[in-house]
Amino acid sequence: MISLFLRVLFISSMVLTLNSTTTAIAQDESVDYDKKLVELGHPMPAVRKPVGIYKRVVVVGNLAYLSGHIPIDKEGQIMKGKVGDKVDLQQAKAAAERSAIGMLASLKTELGSLNRIKRLVKTTGMVNCTSDFTDQPKVINGCSQLFKDLFGEANGVGARAAVGMNSLPLGAIVEIEAIFELHDE
Repeated sequence: MISLFLRVLFISSMVLTLNSTTTAIAQDESVDYDKKLVELGHPMPAVRKPVGIYKRVVVVGNLAYLSGHIPIDKEGQIMKGKVGDKVDLQQAKAAAERSAIGMLASLKTELGSLNRIKRLVKTTGMVNCTSDFTDQPKVINGCSQLFKDLFGEANGVGARAAVGMNSLPLGAIVEIEAIFELHDE
């Protein structure tokens, strides 16, 4: 019973710490994230239709929840393969970056502008890999680095999970989902 109480107390203190940290982070209002993404060499791609029955982005309160996004290359093709087999680490990181670009395109379509984004809260990255591949975090860094470069250290780096999977939809190399905090309208 004491153990459960201590867990609840620890989680409560972490939530309070997170809330106070989140509200203390200032954002440079002069940055135009739509423009900065292009300056970073990533023009906004067209948003593809979902392949299932789901929404790409759901906004609840001041949080935007993104469904899993798979990587689409510049020619509009799904980046497929298994890391540790025919896909190397650099190809997988590039696929994770392309998933991030797809997420940003979905956010811009839903919100009208990336400037509504206050900060990244959490990213969950799934890597299609062999059972002996253990560098999933390095793969998902392809996504995380783009968010950091775009939104900065304080607002572009959030909590994260990176896990290996036996397979992913449509044979994709990665599938990544995220949660973003939004500015009040």
